[in-house]
Amino acid sequence: MRRVNTHRQPYTNVLRLLVLTIVSLLLTGCSGLVNIVTATPNEVQSTVIAVTNAPAENETGNVSVTKTATRRPRSTATPAATNRVTTPTAKSAKPTRTPTVVPSTVDGLKTISPVNLPPEAQQTLALIDSGGPFPYSRDGIVFQNREGILPNKSASYYHEYTVVTPGSADRGARRLIAGSKGEIYYTDDHYVTFMRVIR
Repeated sequence: MRRVNTHRQPYTNVLRLLVLTIVSLLLTGCSGLVNIVTATPNEVQSTVIAVTNAPAENETGNVSVTKTATRRPRSTATPAATNRVTTPTAKSAKPTRTPTVVPSTVDGLKTISPVNLPPEAQQTLALIDSGGPFPYSRDGIVFQNREGILPNKSASYYHEYTVVTPGSADRGARRLIAGSKGEIYYTDDHYVTFMRVIR
């Protein structure tokens, strides 16, 4: 009958457990080591209790270790919010304004644009558009077109307005003639010649 040294028995069991733990780690690979390193304190405690409560020796004299399966908690990390990419809406293109083509003649008369009129004629044109007040009492009287140079219209179709002539003691020879439908004519020689104002 084998005599057991009761003083060395606890140290022998601990040494065997330590060796078996190392061998188990080597056999299971790095995954076991990762599980131990990343295990929570509760998981480590449950594993230690399972190992220490296992019988030291079975009937054949070998030490058996009960391996407790542990479940790692699922990660509660929420996925990072994806950045929303907004494409800028294209700005609506401004409509292009087609420049007005000024014909050289209208109704047999030469044409002129408002910007090419004398400054005083431009001022009189602005007064016509706004309805006055006009500097002369005869501004707005009916122009009878006796010369017949302008297109033939009814007797009260045209009205004349004075264009100030700098240095002149009277109304001078310059006039703007306005038709009832918005036509404008300019004369600088007191009705001898006319130009059609195109705008």
